[in-house]
Amino acid sequence: MKKTIALVDDDRNILTSVSMLLEAEGFNVKTYSDGVGALEGINAAPPDLAILDIKMPRMDGMELLNRLRKTQTLPVIFLTSKDEEIDEVLGLRMGADDYIKKPFSQRLLLERIRALLRRGEKPGGDAKEAGERIVRGDLVLDPSRHLCVWKGKQVNLTVTEFLLLKSLAERPGHVKNRDQLMDAAYGETIYVDDRTIDSHIKRLRKKFREVDEGFAQIETLYGIGYRYRDAQ
Repeated sequence: MKKTIALVDDDRNILTSVSMLLEAEGFNVKTYSDGVGALEGINAAPPDLAILDIKMPRMDGMELLNRLRKTQTLPVIFLTSKDEEIDEVLGLRMGADDYIKKPFSQRLLLERIRALLRRGEKPGGDAKEAGERIVRGDLVLDPSRHLCVWKGKQVNLTVTEFLLLKSLAERPGHVKNRDQLMDAAYGETIYVDDRTIDSHIKRLRKKFREVDEGFAQIETLYGIGYRYRDAQ
């Protein structure tokens, strides 16, 4: 079955060129030229992945992402201009899975899209591993259903957040450095910097604290990495 991608950008040239590229690669593409129309369309018929420009009229990409994350966990890629470093960090903290700077390589965009879709289909590797639940005290992770539960309450995570948490929870008490977490969440073919991982971890903690203010299972070891506290 064809995957559907929502492409949101006020630049008609980007909408045309990228949609032609994606359709040639076998994707269904729904295009939107502003955030308001995109919000309505995505909520009405959720795609498999969304690509959002940050600067748009009526509703910018940040606000669109914020509203989508209230109801959607679909993978999101941000398109940013070369000088929007602060926006990149904010976007990741708000729940974007990845970002690409303009002007961008179409091959790179395809790689990022395919990587995110693969991660959504196979969270953590092969089908056998993906189907195994992880239970660590009050935490339950079900990769086959992309389900995260803490103390009986569901925590809605993006693909990247889920994979980072899964990597940490698989071995409680074991320290994972940022390179190991990058590989777990992005694979070995895509490079992201340390700040990206840190932003995702902050977002992950924030989501857990929204359902439990005392959540403190993800520990930072400064200069080393992160670990999930042993449930004992």
